[in-house]
Amino acid sequence: MAGEVPIGGRLKTEPRRHPYGPGDVRLLARVSAPDLALQLTGGPLHGTYKLEQFHCHWGRSNTEGSEHTVDGKPYAGELHLVHWNCEKYPSFSEAVQHPDGLAVLGVLLQVGEESHEEIEKIVQLIPHIQFKGQKIPTGTIDPAKFLPADVSYWTYPGSLTTPPCSESVIWIIFKQPVTVSERQVEAFRTLRTYSPDEICPCEGEGQVLYNYRPPLPLGNRIMRECGSM
Repeated sequence: MAGEVPIGGRLKTEPRRHPYGPGDVRLLARVSAPDLALQLTGGPLHGTYKLEQFHCHWGRSNTEGSEHTVDGKPYAGELHLVHWNCEKYPSFSEAVQHPDGLAVLGVLLQVGEESHEEIEKIVQLIPHIQFKGQKIPTGTIDPAKFLPADVSYWTYPGSLTTPPCSESVIWIIFKQPVTVSERQVEAFRTLRTYSPDEICPCEGEGQVLYNYRPPLPLGNRIMRECGSM
């Protein structure tokens, strides 16, 4: 991860569980899934967390794009599955205001020869939502298939990487990256920053060539790990 990483010990809590199943969601620049009963429990979490949405971060090239680095190495992208503490708080907007309100699964994306089958379902719809504000139903997507085969992870208390950057996230970052193809990453870079009825506000075609927040020092946060690769 970014900066010096003081490992605070191995987790000895109950196994983390993600009883995901296929479901229909809506595709925006992020994929919203508030109506699905997909939950996350165990591991570093106390209580039950419900999947709210998932989204990707990427960069201009395959040498940047992830919001976490491993031994200083960035990846081409990072997929975030955002959950909120539905056992303790009545809504996502309320949960985001508390230190234990959110739990985000982070999946590092590396570029290889093989396309990712489940991510391909998203990629195929991108031509229909090129501009800001556009939406389209995705059909059935199984978030469990986004996760790596080895579910060893690092975890630490942190913040959202987009405004308002609230200190309300229990981060769970999988150690093993998943592979996506060059074509799939390039598809995300074709998204536009403006709506169809707007004039492009910048030079070029106004593409979202990068949307990641550079890694920040770990500071005084304690990082723990569960499992080893």
